[in-house]
Amino acid sequence: MSIHPVKVGVVLIDNFALLSYASFIEPLRASNLLSGENLFEVSHYSVGALTIRSSSRASIETAPIKTATQDFDYLFVVAGGTPGTFYDPVLFATLRELASHNLIIGGISGGPVILVKAGLMNDYRMTVHWEHAPYLEQLNPNLLLEKSLFVIDRNRITCSGGTAPLDLMHYLITKEYGAQFASKVSDWFIQTVVRPPGETQRVSLTSRYGTRNRKVLAAIELIENHIADPLSLDQLAKLVGVSSRHLNRLFHHEVGESAMHLSLRIRLNLAYKLFAETSLIRAEIMDATGFSYQSQFSSAFKKQFGYPPSQMSRQSK
Repeated sequence: MSIHPVKVGVVLIDNFALLSYASFIEPLRASNLLSGENLFEVSHYSVGALTIRSSSRASIETAPIKTATQDFDYLFVVAGGTPGTFYDPVLFATLRELASHNLIIGGISGGPVILVKAGLMNDYRMTVHWEHAPYLEQLNPNLLLEKSLFVIDRNRITCSGGTAPLDLMHYLITKEYGAQFASKVSDWFIQTVVRPPGETQRVSLTSRYGTRNRKVLAAIELIENHIADPLSLDQLAKLVGVSSRHLNRLFHHEVGESAMHLSLRIRLNLAYKLFAETSLIRAEIMDATGFSYQSQFSSAFKKQFGYPPSQMSRQSK
């Protein structure tokens, strides 16, 4: 075992995701408990308030971020909720200053969004919780964004959140103290399967849409991968190898709606989330969800949600 504890700094953003935080911090506590030694030394920081509340209103005591030094082995930003609306130039500048000392900096759940806003993820491979990915793709189309559980690229670590930090911490504990000890910690949490970093974040399309039809599943995957540049029914049908009429029959039978209606619903649901959880303006949201005309967008939005996008409460308006 290491003589000196591994020093971990944690920056909490108000309304941080509690499950993501617990999945990250509890393996560190368990490592100290199971070893009987102080293997990990954890310090908590925040901007402004000294008590930060999670998404479920649990409170964590923190120190001001301005007191943080580069004397860390790792520094993680944990966020959740609506990181797209978060803006704090003091925190961004502090993170950039700490990064200039070649510190290993990471983000968990919505934390990678904060790192991107601070300008720390340019030319780094990264991941983020799947619900924040469309916002980041619109914010910076040049990001090297992946759909993995976690990504480690040089001195940057990004993790999608939820229970994925358990898998990340198994990797980091293995790195610091060996595979045998990391397995002991995983057993403590009844983590019988440790997922590799490239594992998908979401349950299968079969589980989400209740169909095993390969043509329908292939078309849905194409729809989800072309939200900003939606494919027509003819394009979908050609790509999956059936006629347009047959594809629509399959969709109605397997998922209860047409392929184009599902495509529109997916795009509008994303538009709603971007309105509610980010500071993107309407034109940017339309671009991210594949709408070219404002009248078309407003009409479709009102039909699905009962009111036009102009009634969405936005901090930026």
